[in-house]
Amino acid sequence: MRTPPVPEERIEKVAPMKGSVTAKLLPQTRFGGPIPWVIAILIALVVIAAAGGLSLRNLAENARADLSDAVTVQIVEADENARNAQAEAAAEALGNSRLVTSVRVVPEAELEQLLAPWLGESAVSEDVPIPALIDVELTREANAQEIAQLQTALDEALEPLGGSARIDAQSEWLRPVYDALAALQYLALALIALVSFATAAAVWLAARSAFANHRDTVEIIHLLGGTDRQVTRVFQRSVVRDAAFGAFVGLILGLAAVWLLGQQFAALDSGMVGGGGLDVVDWAVIGAVPVAGVLLALITGRITIGLALKSML
Repeated sequence: MRTPPVPEERIEKVAPMKGSVTAKLLPQTRFGGPIPWVIAILIALVVIAAAGGLSLRNLAENARADLSDAVTVQIVEADENARNAQAEAAAEALGNSRLVTSVRVVPEAELEQLLAPWLGESAVSEDVPIPALIDVELTREANAQEIAQLQTALDEALEPLGGSARIDAQSEWLRPVYDALAALQYLALALIALVSFATAAAVWLAARSAFANHRDTVEIIHLLGGTDRQVTRVFQRSVVRDAAFGAFVGLILGLAAVWLLGQQFAALDSGMVGGGGLDVVDWAVIGAVPVAGVLLALITGRITIGLALKSML
C-alpha cells in the first residue's frame, strides 16, 4: 500500500522547522571522534616546522650579515719573532686599503684559548706553532676581484720578509653552512605542505563519512523543502567547531615543543645559535597557523559536501 501524499497545509507547518531538522544531521556532541585530535597533532607539527624554518632563516641571515663584510688573514710561520713581524707588516698593508675599516691582530693567548678544546695542552706547547690570525672588517662585502687585490697587497708587504699570507672571506668558507640551512628551510616548507595535505584529506574523509551516515536524512530535508545551502551550513558548523578545537590544542602543543627546544638551544650559549631567535613578525606567522588550518578545513568541508550533494541529483 502506497503512503498517501502529505497535505500542503502540513508541509507549511513543517517547513519552518527546516533549520532545527537540518541541525540534527550531524552528531552535536562536542569534540567527538578522532578528527579534532588528528587535526591537533597535524597543527602541532606545522607550528614546530614553521618555527624551525623561521629560526633557520633568521640564523642564516644574521650570520651572513655579520660575516659578509669580514675577512681573515692567516700567516703560517714557525719562528715566533718572524711571525709577529709578518703579522705587523700585513696589518699595516691592510690598513692602507680604502676597503678596510679595521684591522686586529688576534693575540696568541686568545688563539690558544680557542684551540684548547681541540688540542688540549698542545695548544700552549711550542712544538705546535700556532699561525697568526688577523681579523679584518670591510666597509662592505667584497667581490672576488677586491679580495684578489687585498691578497696582492699582502704578498707585496710580506715578500721582503720572506713570508706569505692567505686571505679568506668568512662568507665563503661558511657557504656550505648556508646551503645546509637553506636545505633545512626547504625541508620545513615541504613538511608544512605535506601536513596541510594530510589535514585536508582527514577533513575530506570525515565529511564524506558524516554525509554518508546521514544521506537518508538529507533526502528527507530536500523533500521538506530544505536547500543544499542549509545542509552545507550544518556540516560546515560541525567541521569548523572540531577544527577550531583541534587547532587550538595543536597550537598549545606546538608552542610547548618550540619553547622546550628553545631552552635546549639556549643552553648551548653559542653566538651563532643566538642569531636564530624569533621576532614579533615570526610569532605572528606562527599564530596564523591554526587560523589557516581552520580555513583549510572549512574550504575542504564545503567542497566535499558540495560534491556529495551534487552526486545525489
